Amino acid sequence: MSEETRQTLLKANSVINDIKESEEDVVLNISLRPKKFAEFVGHKDVVDNLKIAIQAAKQRKEPLEHVLLSGPPGLGKTSLSHIISHEMGAKITATSGPAIERAGDLIGILTNLEKGDILFIDEIHRMSKVVEEFLYPAMESFQIDFVIDKGPYAKTIKFNLKPFTLIGATTRTGLLAAPLRARFGIFYNLDFYKIEELAKIIRNSAVLLAVEIDEAASLEIARRARGTPRVANRLLRRVRDYSQVLKIKKVDAPAACKILNDLGIDQAGFDDLDRKVLKLVIEVFNGGPVGVESLAASLNEETDTIADTVEPYLLKAGYLKRTSRGRLATKKAYEHFGLKFNKEEQQEAF
Repeated sequence: MSEETRQTLLKANSVINDIKESEEDVVLNISLRPKKFAEFVGHKDVVDNLKIAIQAAKQRKEPLEHVLLSGPPGLGKTSLSHIISHEMGAKITATSGPAIERAGDLIGILTNLEKGDILFIDEIHRMSKVVEEFLYPAMESFQIDFVIDKGPYAKTIKFNLKPFTLIGATTRTGLLAAPLRARFGIFYNLDFYKIEELAKIIRNSAVLLAVEIDEAASLEIARRARGTPRVANRLLRRVRDYSQVLKIKKVDAPAACKILNDLGIDQAGFDDLDRKVLKLVIEVFNGGPVGVESLAASLNEETDTIADTVEPYLLKAGYLKRTSRGRLATKKAYEHFGLKFNKEEQQEAF
């Protein structure tokens, strides 16, 4: 990258850093989602098994069994749900656990479903217990029981539903009640993506976004995408902003590296919050062990933010270790910040 381009990048930094994920970005993120299995990258075993289940259900002319997809945010749970709908030729109704506040809300949704339709509930673990228990007979026997009147005049009315498929997505499988989990016939846990898979997603998305990017640049973005397609697409859109402002015709690896550094995304894919969490464990708590509640309180963040957004990648990538007494920073975390790892001190604290 020439010195002139480097200086221009520095001038544009203040402009681009102020750009937040707008409504247009949200729409673009939806448009970048694959529409069918042939376009879906990664999770080959999951896709192959789903193809067989869908083909078998179509041959029997029955709805697909209820499906539960779990895993950290941004790994393709919603995309897979819409692909299942497309492959089954079924209409999909999408909602989320927190949006269904009362059993009456669920009744309206369920009674409007036609035979073979798909109901997609995101963050299904956040449904209230009352709504969750109301869902059991609907999933198992396609019936709902609701009570009319009160006191001595109360009566239970059974209403038959048309056979449907429920697809639940969750980032916290452990918070699901055992009876609810048991009613799903198909269950898959989605893991983080490999760098090569993310690079392929980035190249595919770059075509849709009309961004010229070489293979080395796509690999550089993929390395910093935390193993998550949603993050990869978000970083690609920020790279697109830079290239548009700077009139860069083709993004190469040095340009991509400079842009991502300016955005505060380091070579490990850490943002400011990731670095704050790791530095807090290392510098304030001497490498741990420390509880997630203490980390959240020290950072003035919600516990769920640390547990759902930050921790999964740090644990998977080997920068944090979870123990019975709390989180420990690993040697890899110390090396990332250029600090000396003293195992003896950490063992004494433990």
